[in-house]
Amino acid sequence: MHYYPLILLLLFPFMAGAQNGSDNARKVENSLTSWVIIENEPPARWNIEERLKVHKVPGVTIGVIRDYKLEWAKGYGYADKEAKIPVTPQTLFQAASISKSLNAVGILKLVQEGKLNLDADINTYLKTWHPSADSGKITIANLLSHTAGLSVHGFPGYEAGDTLPTVEQILSGQRPANTREVKPLFAPGVKMQYSGGGTTVTQLIATTVTGIPYDQYMQKEVLDPLGMTGSFYTQPAPDNKKHLVATAYNGEGKVYPGKYHIYPEMAAAGLWTNPTDLSKYIIETQLALQGKSSKVLNQAMTKTRLTPYMNKNSALGVFIINGQRYFNHNGGNEGFRCVYYGSLDGGNGMVVMVNSDNFDIIDEVTRSIAITYGWEKDFYRPDTVTAAPLAVDSLKQYTGRYNYRTVNLNVEAKDGKLYVTSNNGEPMRMYYTTKGDFVLLEERGRLRLVNGDLVASDGGSSITFTRQP
Repeated sequence: MHYYPLILLLLFPFMAGAQNGSDNARKVENSLTSWVIIENEPPARWNIEERLKVHKVPGVTIGVIRDYKLEWAKGYGYADKEAKIPVTPQTLFQAASISKSLNAVGILKLVQEGKLNLDADINTYLKTWHPSADSGKITIANLLSHTAGLSVHGFPGYEAGDTLPTVEQILSGQRPANTREVKPLFAPGVKMQYSGGGTTVTQLIATTVTGIPYDQYMQKEVLDPLGMTGSFYTQPAPDNKKHLVATAYNGEGKVYPGKYHIYPEMAAAGLWTNPTDLSKYIIETQLALQGKSSKVLNQAMTKTRLTPYMNKNSALGVFIINGQRYFNHNGGNEGFRCVYYGSLDGGNGMVVMVNSDNFDIIDEVTRSIAITYGWEKDFYRPDTVTAAPLAVDSLKQYTGRYNYRTVNLNVEAKDGKLYVTSNNGEPMRMYYTTKGDFVLLEERGRLRLVNGDLVASDGGSSITFTRQP
């Protein structure tokens, strides 16, 4: 899921990446674009090098699937900018909540083998921990589809050197766990409410039923059979993989302590992978759905996994989106953001991952892939706005400094136009529209002056930046 402010911090990175590749890869690299089109002006077209600099993102890695094959995968920028280590197709990124998709494959394999029942009460399998309140029967299907009514949305992870909690301690909210108890908030099946806590319950179920550590089970029964041999769930990262893992950077461009956080909540957030390996999972899902492969799950179980459960979008470990045409999951760990899409028909898809807290370039890359491959109807439907004249003598009412928490905006007038700078980043042109608000090419959302303050909104939520003296 997405967890990003409307106006994001902008930082300073450098780009360095592989420049060889297919014609389509080069087109993608040079077709990054905005969420909005200004009427009577040509659409923005940016180069990926430019956008890494603008967004201050150290590195990005991309994979594109067409006709059930990985057409290309490339890395750009730095896996570690201080050590000048470039991103390559082999560089491993934290998949964050994308971990839940592969976890569902592992859990459903146990169902397929008759070791679990998708609709049985989870207390049938739990031995060392149980939900603390009686809110009704919770099933594995509830846990995988986020319809169990359980708490704890996500996890912040742990710094290197921290004492890691057991899964039972995480679920109980007991030290050294750094999150609260996973407990029922409402009756299961009432509605969908995203819960990384619920996914962590499935991790405990898997280890209880199999009798082996979760990461070993997932490696042997899911990752290796899929050909994802470079990927792993082990926390912390094993020594023979540490040279491949990317460094995590926060919203200010600073390295997270220990270079990245550790996630004992493996099922919910612990997978390390790259687009090449994730493409194998996506393609296998597409082939299994058609009954053309069954490396882990058969056709019937794959259909079950991809069928929304008590909610029009939330299936078992995946979301079914874009008019029920794609299965998808986003991810957001500390210092990592990522997304994948796989079409239910046609064998198309994409993976984009960054070692930054800034998701913006992922959206831009996604739009570029859509433009290059003709997938606009699914991934590129830009808003179109009409620019309106703004009298020069009215510019002064907008100029000044504004603040919201740690984000500082500075609005300046230059050559009869307004520009906004976020936390000393690059100036962004403010386009005044006929609706009486402003749009930025670089950031989704609209800005409007309200009682002297600057209000940013994206249609669903708003943030007020208070004018400073």
